[in-house]
Amino acid sequence: MSRAARLHPDGLTRCPWPGEDPLYVAYHDTEWGVPEYDDRALYEKLILDGFQAGLSWITILRKRDNFRKAFDDFQPEKIARYNARKVHALMSDAGIVRNKAKIEGTILSAKSYLDIMEKGPGFSKLLWDFMDGRPKVNQFKTTGSVPASTPLSVQISKELSSRGFKFVGPTIVYAFMQATGMVNDHLVDCHCHATCSKTQRKLRLKAK
Repeated sequence: MSRAARLHPDGLTRCPWPGEDPLYVAYHDTEWGVPEYDDRALYEKLILDGFQAGLSWITILRKRDNFRKAFDDFQPEKIARYNARKVHALMSDAGIVRNKAKIEGTILSAKSYLDIMEKGPGFSKLLWDFMDGRPKVNQFKTTGSVPASTPLSVQISKELSSRGFKFVGPTIVYAFMQATGMVNDHLVDCHCHATCSKTQRKLRLKAK
């Protein structure tokens, strides 16, 4: 179902997907679509998007603090050393999504991340080089216009898979690109479309 941006009681027009949930609205307003260049933060978001597969993002968002506690604040150096005992402990943790394949995939992805950080080019640089270092600003008017994946997300997915990352299919990767501001997919009538674009312009000027 295609939906347009909607006016909220606070007088701001937003993308329809956060609804009225205060946690979701705060995430939409302050995080989603804001360009992220920090290596570790990008790793965390990619892993959480992998855990989201088959679920709604609000489910993961409500459990995010539990995930951070369970996974040592998503420090790849620690996660890469997880053993079978730790996997068993995580599978017993009701505060997270208990999926053994995804937990084991997180460990393998941590090892791949460390490899990129050690041998180059660095995780953030690897990802942002696909965008020439700057976000793509889209002009979608309804949710029905927003793609689930793009040729670029397919390309990034293949690159990450070839490097050993798990749960990085094109759809997961595109959701990750939206969330980390690699693309600005706030609907044009959403108040965040302009604010994210301003942030992106500042980053672009800073990079010059």
